[in-house]
Amino acid sequence: MSLYGAAKAVVTPATRVMWPQRVEGREHIPASGPVILAANHLSVIDPLFIGVACPRQVRFIAKRELFDESTWAKRLLARGLRALGPLSVDRRPGQSAQEAMDNSLGVLESGEVFGIFPEGTRSPDGRLYRGQTGLAWLALTTGAPVVPVALAGTGRILPPGRKMPSFNRVGVRFGEPVDLSPWKGQAGRARPRREATDAIMDAIAKLSGQERVPRFAASVKAELEQR
Repeated sequence: MSLYGAAKAVVTPATRVMWPQRVEGREHIPASGPVILAANHLSVIDPLFIGVACPRQVRFIAKRELFDESTWAKRLLARGLRALGPLSVDRRPGQSAQEAMDNSLGVLESGEVFGIFPEGTRSPDGRLYRGQTGLAWLALTTGAPVVPVALAGTGRILPPGRKMPSFNRVGVRFGEPVDLSPWKGQAGRARPRREATDAIMDAIAKLSGQERVPRFAASVKAELEQR
């Protein structure tokens, strides 16, 4: 058994005891080769549940906040995330979005599973926000299939400001790969990237049932912080 397999064998049952999970659609994940899992984003611990639900190892480009160990609960979650990776963590200040995409490209070129949250940040209110087009660039550049993922219930476990996690049921749904053939070979063009990203977000919305918002989540968060 690999190191990842051993870690997952420990983390998975512990996670499922604390947060019973309903997982659907695992059959949509290719058994081998590069694949992108594109998910809605409700909580800092979303990668943990995707990692537990996916039959293959998932790599993420993760923010430092995912590994905050300021409380015992966050410490437990952070270590669980590390065990399921090993996650690719950007710890260099000022790293550009393109550098992050280059790292992601390397994961896919190695034939691995790459997990991404196209909204770019957690939803401020549970709705589904506009996707960042770096997702389409990755998919159209590599030809990797994009499997939409819908998470449910994770936003209630450890919302901003909460120190102790609550114990809620969690849902993880994997959908059929999104057909991006209309935009094949057009990774270098802005409009096809936007259209392809919107198609992926449509697939996530269909799985999650979330209300769509035609704005970027980061912009809405910035406005809320200024009030």
